[in-house]
Amino acid sequence: MPEIVRRAAEAKARLERVSATATSADGAVTVTVNTAGALQELTFGPRADELPRTRLAQAVLAAARRAQLDAAQQLTGIMAPVIGERSEAMEFLKEQIPAPEAPREEPRRKPPSDDDFGGPILRREL
Repeated sequence: MPEIVRRAAEAKARLERVSATATSADGAVTVTVNTAGALQELTFGPRADELPRTRLAQAVLAAARRAQLDAAQQLTGIMAPVIGERSEAMEFLKEQIPAPEAPREEPRRKPPSDDDFGGPILRREL
């Protein structure tokens, strides 16, 4: 078996097992994607119940983009020995992989306290 055929077979087997997982900073969302970046699994942590839907959606998308970027890096790492790290084929492959910006998640805000309203809302003396 020629060397290139052996490397291609190894790469194919490794590509079938590629997956990448990313979790939001607050643990609300965990996503797993496959080699193509397609969503394979989505789980919500306890913190997800506390987030407004728009923030939860943003967390899902941010985690998915990070996982997709990781999967794409794994893909190029697997293919480099087969097609050459600096080859035209590798450049073509890299061009086909969208390079999403890793979106920043909004920083966690501290929960409101009575101090945010200038003192207690309820009076103790009636």
